[in-house]
Amino acid sequence: MKLRLCIWGVRTAWHTEDDGEFFCADCGGDRAYHRRTGTRRLTVLNVPVLNRGPAGTVIECTACHRQFGSEVLLRPTTTRFSAMLRDAVHTIALAVLTAGGATGRPAREAAVGAVRSAGFSDCTEDQLLGLLAAIVADEGRYTGPGAGTGPGAAELGPDSFADEVDGCGSWLSIELHEALEPLADHLAPQGRERVLLQGAHIALADGPYLPAEREVLEAVGRCLSLPLDDIDRLLAAAATAS
Repeated sequence: MKLRLCIWGVRTAWHTEDDGEFFCADCGGDRAYHRRTGTRRLTVLNVPVLNRGPAGTVIECTACHRQFGSEVLLRPTTTRFSAMLRDAVHTIALAVLTAGGATGRPAREAAVGAVRSAGFSDCTEDQLLGLLAAIVADEGRYTGPGAGTGPGAAELGPDSFADEVDGCGSWLSIELHEALEPLADHLAPQGRERVLLQGAHIALADGPYLPAEREVLEAVGRCLSLPLDDIDRLLAAAATAS
């Protein structure tokens, strides 16, 4: 039997720069990773003697040891994705209530149900009303009972700021963009449609869309990167079914 002696070759030496958690497609779940950079080295008799340049950066799963490109970190972990979806539904519920749905108990109950189903299991109607009062007060349009933390705050009720709510301009735009646009990149079209319909069901819980509610829902659809024709179709279908 003849043994072949390898006199020279190229070997990659890896150096771990940092670590974290990511979604490993091979494992099918959240796993720890090492971010590693490599250097190619010429070896003689398995002894490194000369650098042959960088080998790039990889993300290595600590469970299956599969190596991925750095772009894999753009995909949120399962935990992070759940939080993004929960925050999106919460923001939509507040936006719809801000647009006029806060005065009807069915809409408030639908909003609480949607937020609880999304992951905020301890959400209550009083919490949503308190947040809503803070939002419109921050916009400078509500100064009545419940706007602050003094004795008047205890008087907050579902009709306390009915005349103050008319769309909540800048807050609405900023919050919807921040909560929905990052999520849209990771949802299939059917998933984006379902998120929009959750807002539609809240708005329709106490009757037909108010003009401000319709405007909010159209903004939700745009933030979710849905085509305008699809937004109109979905909102009309939800209204017909309700």
